[in-house]
Amino acid sequence: MTANINSAALAAGPAKAISISDVNLYYGALHVLKNINLEIQPGEFFAFLGPSGCGKTTLLRLIAGFNNARQGKVVIGGQDVLDMPAWKRDIGMVFQSYALWPHMTVAANVAFGLEERRLPRAEVDRRVKAALDLVGLKHLADRRPSQLSGGQQQRVALARTIAIEPKVLLLDEPLSNLDAKMRVEVRRELRELQQRLQLTTIFVTHDQEEANTVCDRIAVFNEGSIQQVGTPMGLYEKPANLFVANFLGTANILDGKVAGSGAARSFEVVGGGSIPIPSGTEVPEGAKLVFRPQYATIGSLEPGAVALEGIIAHREFLGATVRYGVRIGAATVLIDAPFHSGDALLEPGATTTLGLKPSSAQWLAH
Repeated sequence: MTANINSAALAAGPAKAISISDVNLYYGALHVLKNINLEIQPGEFFAFLGPSGCGKTTLLRLIAGFNNARQGKVVIGGQDVLDMPAWKRDIGMVFQSYALWPHMTVAANVAFGLEERRLPRAEVDRRVKAALDLVGLKHLADRRPSQLSGGQQQRVALARTIAIEPKVLLLDEPLSNLDAKMRVEVRRELRELQQRLQLTTIFVTHDQEEANTVCDRIAVFNEGSIQQVGTPMGLYEKPANLFVANFLGTANILDGKVAGSGAARSFEVVGGGSIPIPSGTEVPEGAKLVFRPQYATIGSLEPGAVALEGIIAHREFLGATVRYGVRIGAATVLIDAPFHSGDALLEPGATTTLGLKPSSAQWLAH
């Protein structure tokens, strides 16, 4: 996607902040959104991330004006919009299905929202040209949606949305209908476009890789509540609970119990092994030991690491790494070992030693 014009031709003025406070939403007796509080900065590319049915799209639709809440505030650019009809909010939304008119040309699809606003013909033409230039589709203006690829259809939906010069851009799983290779390409283009327009954008997805690669910050949802908000790296390295650790990347989780006290505290792992708990580390009641596959070694110990004994259950060659599944008691943990040409691989069934530095571990509860 290459811009041929100055993106300011479609910018909607200074980027807007979004403040959501004390929002609760019900479907009948079902409590769908539970005390949502969130601050999104002007010009931020923000993700709502979570499994299906967790409330992320419900909140997006609430911001857009398609859902109603009994309680709370949604403030955009200093204005509370919760009781404002959707068409007055100046919000652009790209739907999962793209929702293009099949009988209209690309240009007519992009012009539709502008014509509904009764803009002068010259202004409609100017914005349509600018939007199609911005997404690299000016040369396809006379085609029908059926003559376009999935990625091109997604860009038409995006052009139609940015042509109205919205205060905020909302993206509801916009890449889910694309194949894997196209998703990677289009998500990069989305990020490029958002940065050029400096438009506050909310991106809803259940794919943590998509959220990690394009977004400035992420809110992780589960069962109608926000579990944690942070940067992709911050959430990955310091998850707040077991759900976030599991949802953002691969996490090893081992049962056990705390033994000792003070500086002598340790975590006795079910299946064998003891991990000293670093001084000052908070261990919630019922916590489990959590660590990422790349934070442990296999077959050797680094300085300061503690040994855990296990049996290799399986292995997967991934090119740059070899992922071993190691059985410790009833649990199987995953270890990513760097691969170098000529390395001898460990065989399933072999006894091995895992090395884990206590500083690389966390103790998390639900």
